[in-house]
Amino acid sequence: MTIPHITKIEALRQLYAPASERALKKELPSLDPHASRFIALSPFVVVASSDAHGHMDASPRGGEPGFVKVLNAQTILIPDAPGNNRLDTLENIVSTGRLGLLFMVPGFDETLRINGQAVLSTAPADLALCVDARRTPKLVIRVTVDSVYLHCAKALMRSQLWDASLHPERSSLPHMGEMLRDQIQAFKGETVEIESQAEMVQRYQQSL
Repeated sequence: MTIPHITKIEALRQLYAPASERALKKELPSLDPHASRFIALSPFVVVASSDAHGHMDASPRGGEPGFVKVLNAQTILIPDAPGNNRLDTLENIVSTGRLGLLFMVPGFDETLRINGQAVLSTAPADLALCVDARRTPKLVIRVTVDSVYLHCAKALMRSQLWDASLHPERSSLPHMGEMLRDQIQAFKGETVEIESQAEMVQRYQQSL
């Protein structure tokens, strides 16, 4: 069965009205005070990257509000924190030197998008700026801003992401260990021991 699909930009554009003047003008080449303040309030950013072959990845990064540091209108620092050591994002940066970022602030339906160039910095001055109560990071993602713009609230309004009354019960999904066990069994044909949710949370707490 052939799936009808769009292969040309012209055909795509025929489905939609032109972008509004405001939507086009809101893209900026550098951070302004509003964007800098948004970053200072944000405890969470999604980092999008790809390798040299175009294989995509999106990775969440979190910390205390303002854990991402604004150096100036063109430069931000994202400290690396302990993870699963796959290093997908970091390897992609080495391969392509490009990132897309989506900052969120709890309770705000607007988000902040930044696209730019990135390097993995081990400069002592960069590391010192990103020291927190737990550690000095091994490295810092140093981003040179190419474009920045506030993204409208529609997606988060539709999802009602911050409305706690609509959040599903945790019991609506198995805990992480159970899901990993089932996935590895189904796709790898291997049997693995699982941690309890309490054991997993305790392990996470040791490396936050």
